[in-house]
Amino acid sequence: MKKIIRSSEITPESVFMMKRRNLLKLLGAGTAGLVVSPSVSAGLFSWFSGDDKPGIPETILKDLSYIKPGKYQSGLTLTPEDKVTGYNNFYEFGLNKSDPAENAHTLKTDEWTLTVEGEVNRPLVFNADEIRHKFQAEERIYRMRCVEAWSMVIPWAGFPLRDLLLSAEPNSKAKYVAFETVYAPEQMPGQKSRFTGGGLQYPYIEGLRLDEALHPLTLMATGVYGKELPKQNGAPVRLVVPWKYGFKGIKSIVKIRLTESVPPTTWNLSAPREYGFYANVNPQVDHPRWSQATERFIGSGGLGRTTRQPTLLFNGYAEDVAELYKGMDLRRYF
Repeated sequence: MKKIIRSSEITPESVFMMKRRNLLKLLGAGTAGLVVSPSVSAGLFSWFSGDDKPGIPETILKDLSYIKPGKYQSGLTLTPEDKVTGYNNFYEFGLNKSDPAENAHTLKTDEWTLTVEGEVNRPLVFNADEIRHKFQAEERIYRMRCVEAWSMVIPWAGFPLRDLLLSAEPNSKAKYVAFETVYAPEQMPGQKSRFTGGGLQYPYIEGLRLDEALHPLTLMATGVYGKELPKQNGAPVRLVVPWKYGFKGIKSIVKIRLTESVPPTTWNLSAPREYGFYANVNPQVDHPRWSQATERFIGSGGLGRTTRQPTLLFNGYAEDVAELYKGMDLRRYF
């Protein structure tokens, strides 16, 4: 029996269902002619009006100690911090973009544990403090492309997922990595109510091939904008895979399991024709209900000043990751 070893040591993503569908249409990423509910349109326009967002509980977050490697300090224009932390998809807290920032304060992270198990020689378990301090944090400025055809540029802080996985010593059977979000329906209203949570199966689950997980770009984020990760962005630790659509960036992770077979993933289970396992950003492979050729970049200013720009293959990281998919039909393996 394997012994459990305790270690010592710039945007948001997602089936366009319910209010999310309406929001997407308003952003211009879908077909025309949809009537948008007043609550959804009011929430959207208040976010892009340039005014401070009302009603969001103020949280004091600790500054992080991290390094700034030049390789990942891009010259891209950052999305403002208030939009990164206030405009999110995190259905466990509701379907509107502002719901996570308004509701995530209910999540308790003080007794958090993250386990690494499955096809490994050294199963591990970390508490939240160990997650933040065992591995050297560094800043990574990454593009973030939501499947809903909007994008951000975000300065994450965290550590390469490969450092965590290699410390657990994957065995020869390990081919994939499965991830699981915390299941806490009393703290996460979307897990308790199918209406609030978009009808998804919870806990939220995601997966990567092992070579994708070990790629140097794949990040375990513990902070953003130089501070600890806010709860609405996936505290205490979340996944960031910058060449994939944002829904692959699973939040508030409690379990990582290395497997021999392809793990199930939440959005693929919900709508397999619309959300594949790979979810690589690809302007030539449209979502069944809207184009992925362009995206709306969320920067400073109001909705009228957001920029429509071409979507880049692998979100601009093709030089780094295209070799992972050499010989694959990217339309079939979407």
